[in-house]
Amino acid sequence: MRHNDRAASAPWIRTRLRTAPGAATALAVLVLVTAFLAAAFPRAVDAYETKGLRHDILTADAGRSTLEVARPQPGLELPQAQRDAEARSPELARIGAGLLKALPAPLRADTSSVAYGVRTSKPAVANEPWLPRPEAVPPQLSYVAQSGLKEHATLASGAWPTTPREVTSDSRAVQGAVTEETAAELKVKVGATIALLTAAQEPITVTITGIVAPRDPRGSYWSADPLLRTPSLVLDTASPFPVHYWTGTVLLAEDSGPALLSTAAEPVLFWRIPPDPTALTGPDDARLTSVIASLESGPGLLKVRETAGDTAVFATGLGHIVEANARMRDAISPVIAVAALGIGSVAAVVLLMTGALIAGRRKAELALMRSRGGSLRGIGGRLLAETAVTVLPASALGLLLATLAVGEGRFWPGALAAAGVGLLVCVALPLRTTLQHIRPTLHGAREDMVSARPSRRRTVAELTLLVLAVGAVTALRRRGTSAGGGTDLLVSGAPVLVALIAALVLVRLYPLPLRLATRPVARLRGAIGFLSLARAGRSSAGGALPLLALLLALATAAFGGSVIAGIGDARDDAALASVGADARISGASERATLPDELVRTVRDLDGVRGAAPVRIEYSVNMPEAVAGDGGASGGDAGTGTSTGSGSGSGSASASADDAKVAALVGIDPASYAELARVTGLPAFPATRLKATGSSAPLPEGAKAAPGRVLPAIASPAVAARLGKEPRAIETLSGDFEVQVVGTVSRVASVSPTDFLVVNSAALEQKAPTTLLLTGAPDAGKLRAAVAGSGKEYAVQLRSEERARYVNTPMQAGAERIYLAAVAAGAGYALLAVLLSLLQTAPERKTLLARLRTMGLTTGQGRKLLAFEATPQALLAAGGGLFTGWATIALLSPGIDLVPLALAGVAGSDTSPVLLRTDLWSLVLPAAGVVALAAAVAGVQAWWASRRGSITELRAGDSR
Repeated sequence: MRHNDRAASAPWIRTRLRTAPGAATALAVLVLVTAFLAAAFPRAVDAYETKGLRHDILTADAGRSTLEVARPQPGLELPQAQRDAEARSPELARIGAGLLKALPAPLRADTSSVAYGVRTSKPAVANEPWLPRPEAVPPQLSYVAQSGLKEHATLASGAWPTTPREVTSDSRAVQGAVTEETAAELKVKVGATIALLTAAQEPITVTITGIVAPRDPRGSYWSADPLLRTPSLVLDTASPFPVHYWTGTVLLAEDSGPALLSTAAEPVLFWRIPPDPTALTGPDDARLTSVIASLESGPGLLKVRETAGDTAVFATGLGHIVEANARMRDAISPVIAVAALGIGSVAAVVLLMTGALIAGRRKAELALMRSRGGSLRGIGGRLLAETAVTVLPASALGLLLATLAVGEGRFWPGALAAAGVGLLVCVALPLRTTLQHIRPTLHGAREDMVSARPSRRRTVAELTLLVLAVGAVTALRRRGTSAGGGTDLLVSGAPVLVALIAALVLVRLYPLPLRLATRPVARLRGAIGFLSLARAGRSSAGGALPLLALLLALATAAFGGSVIAGIGDARDDAALASVGADARISGASERATLPDELVRTVRDLDGVRGAAPVRIEYSVNMPEAVAGDGGASGGDAGTGTSTGSGSGSGSASASADDAKVAALVGIDPASYAELARVTGLPAFPATRLKATGSSAPLPEGAKAAPGRVLPAIASPAVAARLGKEPRAIETLSGDFEVQVVGTVSRVASVSPTDFLVVNSAALEQKAPTTLLLTGAPDAGKLRAAVAGSGKEYAVQLRSEERARYVNTPMQAGAERIYLAAVAAGAGYALLAVLLSLLQTAPERKTLLARLRTMGLTTGQGRKLLAFEATPQALLAAGGGLFTGWATIALLSPGIDLVPLALAGVAGSDTSPVLLRTDLWSLVLPAAGVVALAAAVAGVQAWWASRRGSITELRAGDSR
């Protein structure tokens, strides 16, 4: 009888998975999470870039984003019937349909808002006596026969304009309508008539048959040309005097275009095509820019002219919108790349640590197989198959979850990232395991002993990596972090480089102080201190791989936390720079002054802690710059707040020629100094503006004597221009001389960088134009108090200004990625601590069992493990602090947080916002590592105390 020996043996993979299901499950979960993060990152970047591009196009002014094709009226050499036919709706609609089909991808049109017709490009004067003439200048009106009026408006009164009979170039009567806003401002009523002159000075009577209300006033139909919806009072540039006149648009019936061909108002045929961004994606911006350029002056324009005529032109501001979006993306990408490369490196190191842990746990098993004749290829193949069965499904599931979690984004970048995670684990784990068994071994030595010094090959390899990393960091420091364009891998890899240097150096150096510390500790009573330091100095848990993972995670978390904190600080500073204090009251015009009663009323409101009246006068002419470097330098100007020496610097001297005009700021020194202290502005030297001697306060209404000299605090550029000696200036607040006694770099409520601050008590006109408040007054009560003094006063709140800095989709997406990076960095750091401690857990249990047989108590065992883990945790925490600080110091000169914090907010301060170290982002993750290491050591000691020594010390155990 034949025996089936093959059927008697169980499959290897099934046996292994049944033998160690916990390890397989833990590895699968780790790969699942890592593959999910790796696949979600490129999809999240694509998603926020896509949403950002669509948001910018949708929220842009329709006059900028709309595509417009226009051509002059048909040539006069053509027959009149042909000219009239080309200006009627059927022909215009046919051309419009051809233009929509000719739009190249990825450009698509919003067909619901497409408009075409005939309009006058030159406004015509309307001399009707009932039209308003604010400064005796008659209004100038435009006329448009545009399609789709009934679909985009509702009839408020009257009737829709129609064409009772066919309109031609010879027609002298047409019907029209105006919007409600136009009717209200220009006093237009239903039944009114307006005369539009032809080129032969014959009148065309336009009868207003109806008043309409736009259905979507902000839509492209009405906003591509705002005059369709809202009239405007404009300055007459042709007049030698500053006079204004009204301008607006009359909406003619759709088929009334031929009548405009006979006018001298330069009629043009047009097609307005609003873009549809719903199908656009972030990566489409390059193609979109190229397509728009082609349509404006390239092959695309030739195709447009094939449809619309040889004289057609294409115009749009969409290209500028896309380019602005690309600039923001390019500014954000390097910051995101730092987080991506840092977290990616941490994840790779943790996966390698997991492979090392599994290899260590199976070392005896594989050594036995190797000693019994197992080949490296056979062992490696089985390990590869065993790993692939667990890892590949986990990677695929991670990719699936990332695809479901982040709906928008390209598939292949995420798929490649998830496949890379699976490939790394499938290759690294078998390779790491089989390399330990190139030579068969009988049994392993004690793992708590250092059997040999590091080999020369390892030393050479570490020195090579160290030299390369130091060279890269040095080159980065010399070259700077501002790349010419795109993402610079050297800049993005700064945390990895710094962490690699720190890990290689610390792993080699940290045993030295521990060995030195063991000598005095050995003389003390008790063995706990000596044993803990001796084991910490030679423990395998202090290898370069766990330390590198911790340093990378801590550096990335510190960098991400500093970025997030810097965004908040930048927005707070921008809100303060805009308002000047917690609240601000000022007049509608620059010269409007605040009445004393208003100041007293507001000062007494609940929540107001302080009030600083300020008189601001803009555009004050400065005297000619003094010869030499000048400025209020030296000790006389030292205030400790950018005073003195700063004004005599080269940069201030270079800008002295630019400070031809400045803002004069009159303040009460005491109240303003308190405001500066409370709001965090630069400290203000109030004592230097004391009104004494020639600058003593003037009685109300008194005129200043000639030669009166007022002490002044100036901006560095103004101080450099004025010099040290008194200089005469002429202002609306009086004529006097000023002598610069100090400088400050910034002053509340003044946006120009050039200013001159004096004591308002010494001015001839001292009534304040602005009132700055500190505290938290009720917004409703504050506005009610101000409204009681008149409508010409406005209230600004710092909290409301801060609320304006809401995130655009691109900014919000970048912030979410950084929050995820900080969380992932913290998670991988904790996992690295756990893996490093789990790797040495068996030998620690054995050590406690042995020591308990020698009389070690449970409490002493807990102290031993805690003291042993403390030096390594402190090493990782200290190295993490240094790595995080060094990374921020290295990258901060080239990272500007304005695109992340302030971009997209009109009127915001766009001066560079550099990255600053956030103390909490450095300290909290490092403290967490120390706390976790102590907690894990305590749990290990508690668990080991529950097991008997006989369980750990089995007969024949080589440990």
